[in-house]
Amino acid sequence: MGQIPQVAIAILHHHDRYLMQLRDDIPTIVYPGHWAFFGGHLNPGESPDAAVRRELQEEIGYAPSQLTFFQRFDSESVVRHVFHGPLERPVDQLQLNEGWDLALWTVADIHQGQRYSTRANQVRPLGVPHQQILLSFLEHRRIEQVL
Repeated sequence: MGQIPQVAIAILHHHDRYLMQLRDDIPTIVYPGHWAFFGGHLNPGESPDAAVRRELQEEIGYAPSQLTFFQRFDSESVVRHVFHGPLERPVDQLQLNEGWDLALWTVADIHQGQRYSTRANQVRPLGVPHQQILLSFLEHRRIEQVL
């Protein structure tokens, strides 16, 4: 039995909005046509921190000055290393090199689990694990603000 794939993904936030990628609608990829995080697989010997920075540069031509480890989420099919950091650049200054669309999501969008894409010209769903991770992150931030 092979090793479970590992990915490093980023929750990039600007105030109370969260940057998401609409994945290409290609049946052979995971979560085709779904909103998800930017990030990707770790290369052999690569740390999750290095992988998330490399993936952000490759996918949107940007990596925040600060990325902080949030949590590791394990499933039967993938290990997700989740980081978070500020989005310090306007969305229209990001270069979408991978994916169908990108957009800032509100908390209401996250709870709804779907959002309209101007490029797809339709409402597309948020991937279930991505929604769960975002809700966990929102709860974590809420608790931090209380303390």
